Amino acid sequence: MFLERIKNVNDIKQFNEEELEELSAEIRDFLVESIARTGGHLASNLGVVELTMALHLSFDLTSDKIIWDVGHQSYTHKILTGRKDGFASLRQYGGMSGFPKTSEHIADTFNTGHSSTSISAGLGLAAARELAGEKYHVVSVIGDGALTGGLAFEAMNNASRMNSNFIIVLNDNNMSISENVGAMNQYLSNFRTSDAYNDLKLGITNSLNKIPLFGERMVRSIRNAKSGIKQLFVPGMFFEEIGIIYLGPVDGENIKEMRKVFAEAKRVKGPVLVHVITKKGSGYVPAERHPSRFHGTDAFDVDTGKPLKEKSRPAYTDIFSSFMKKMGEQETKLVAVTAAMDAGTGLARFRKLYPERFFDVGIAEEHAVTFAAGLARAGMKPVFAVYSSFLQRAYDQILHDVCAQKLPVVFAIDRAGLVGKDGETHQGIYDLSYLTTIPGLTVMAPKNRWELTDMLTYAVDADEPVAVRYPKGDACTLFQDSRAEIVKGKAELLVKGSRVALFAIGSMVETAEEVRILLEKEGIYATLVNARFARPLDDDCIIQLAKNHELIVTLEENIKSAGIGEHAAALLYERQRKVKLVPVAISDQFVPHGSVEILKKELGLDAVSIAKKIMLELETEK
Repeated sequence: MFLERIKNVNDIKQFNEEELEELSAEIRDFLVESIARTGGHLASNLGVVELTMALHLSFDLTSDKIIWDVGHQSYTHKILTGRKDGFASLRQYGGMSGFPKTSEHIADTFNTGHSSTSISAGLGLAAARELAGEKYHVVSVIGDGALTGGLAFEAMNNASRMNSNFIIVLNDNNMSISENVGAMNQYLSNFRTSDAYNDLKLGITNSLNKIPLFGERMVRSIRNAKSGIKQLFVPGMFFEEIGIIYLGPVDGENIKEMRKVFAEAKRVKGPVLVHVITKKGSGYVPAERHPSRFHGTDAFDVDTGKPLKEKSRPAYTDIFSSFMKKMGEQETKLVAVTAAMDAGTGLARFRKLYPERFFDVGIAEEHAVTFAAGLARAGMKPVFAVYSSFLQRAYDQILHDVCAQKLPVVFAIDRAGLVGKDGETHQGIYDLSYLTTIPGLTVMAPKNRWELTDMLTYAVDADEPVAVRYPKGDACTLFQDSRAEIVKGKAELLVKGSRVALFAIGSMVETAEEVRILLEKEGIYATLVNARFARPLDDDCIIQLAKNHELIVTLEENIKSAGIGEHAAALLYERQRKVKLVPVAISDQFVPHGSVEILKKELGLDAVSIAKKIMLELETEK
């Protein structure tokens, strides 16, 4: 196997052209077989095999820097830096991350996980290189989807001022460009990057500018004429206009051509963008046909592409999807907004049924929130469906554009709490903290599938901003008969007991019920309360619990800082209640990748750990 010859950075440079072709085939086979066992991001990685190989052949990764935007497409990069054996533990607790990690390998230049960051980070590295007087290349690889993010445009605007080499690789797996345009553009690219052309262009411009009165006018006329001609032939005109040299498009499966273009890109004294055309899922038919399904996949059968584990019951995302379908029929002013996540958030059905009321704004959460605010101001009922981890990028817009104006925007927050295998950048464990700091925002979390529907109904009917957060995975089916009316700021008593009060929110209600059963076996009959609202918190309920219990235990799948535990503790202090409160939450940290079950045990959020902690507290009180 050729893969066995890859042990360290730059080992790929030992291969000849025929061997490189064999190596690419082996990498694809390895990725399919490995991810079929562990799960992971498949389609995006299959699409960049040759691109990654060309980058490793063109640059020296002992000194040159590559930043992978988002980073879920860095699997081939990990293989080519000698980490093939790590794929056996991919995204498992204590194993190899599915994203670049500076702590994992020196060739991982920058930790990534969210999109649209690579150009900003690369520009910073390039600027630092110049300040230090060092010599190395900086390459930011960004996808066409990530390029829709505002941060990418801000970075490109700033990059246009660079006077030294900075390479942006646009990994485009969505555009179709004809051969004629590609051939013309390749010719123009080669011509524009030649030393003779650059010297000639600079010399003519300087000479004309020295002509009194007419020089600057002549330069402007030439530029306008040049722009008009280039608009006809050059797909990269936008980049050229903001001061970034454009090269391409180039075939993302042709290593020889990519190496040639990268060599040209190195010679540019300034920012340069290389446009590479790739195909998601390339080389594996099921992933080519269904790239979205194989974007992030669980373990699957290699022959059929079907998942090995069938869903046992509907996920919370499925419940949300059904709600939006039904509510779309009843409420003609209901509109759905997503930031390039219609399938992931459950809006695909709504999009098909009500396309005129569905808006995908691209990977641009900040814009999505303010866009939703505009819809609400004009009388619509916008629902912005978004992953918890991605919503934090739009904190300012939630604060100023929605809540300060008291606009009735619904935030349907999926993947709230621990999400597991994607690690630090995707754990949704901060939303209760950052959302409850915003005046006028109602924040809720359901205990089960039926309460999610009730909360969403409440949110759509409300004349104020409302956030409903719910976890990844199967929806809880406990407490089906407990379906009290949703009243703003009011908790729900599920089980009445004594001594210990379990005050839980969202997914932790199910855990709290397990804790209650464990305590009951020890002769401790605990009260169980479904908090429902993180803001406004049910102050009266907490004060009442303080009167009748020795110990109040708050449970939340969120960091401890500014969570409901701290809010409850502050309330008890203000009201001078001396009952002991124990907050069960995630200590302030970045939680690594691993299964949710393992992470909960490690963090002390599982039922057994919580029950032991409560019994220890009660023993201490004696």
